[in-house]
Amino acid sequence: MQRRYFLSLAAAAGAASVFGSLGLGLRRGNAAEEHFPVMRSKEEWRRQLSADQFAILREEATERPFTSPLLKNHGTGIYRCVGCNSGVYSSETKFDSGTGWPSFWEALDGAVGTTTDYKLVYPRTEVHCATCGGHLGHVFDDGPKPTGKRHCINGLVLAFDENGSAAG
Repeated sequence: MQRRYFLSLAAAAGAASVFGSLGLGLRRGNAAEEHFPVMRSKEEWRRQLSADQFAILREEATERPFTSPLLKNHGTGIYRCVGCNSGVYSSETKFDSGTGWPSFWEALDGAVGTTTDYKLVYPRTEVHCATCGGHLGHVFDDGPKPTGKRHCINGLVLAFDENGSAAG
């Protein structure tokens, strides 16, 4: 009986982790209390962003793999956060990771911040926009040289600017 109880608890914890990673609950604890240069109310974010962008940027959801219009983008320019228009990644650091999300081996200097996220039970490095705090994706240690990092980013929260510089 104890084994069955333990397995039920483990299954419930796993389900909660999966739902959390899909943006269906389990929000980051201190994000709401953090202060960023661009701050808006929940209602203001909802008016500015599409439903999917809001779910990803403000509720830490994840877009389905291989659905981002920016996945196969090979243009030269800057990728901007749709929440605040800040430049976050350069096309010079984009690579095809085969994972289904736009991937970069490095962010622009000072453009992103990171926190540790335990939504899947084990620790992952969550990436957020340093200007508005919006959730962008995660960083993994299986990327190419020179950094060895893979910034796995939700394309729906990026806007590609082929004429722009990093400044907004």
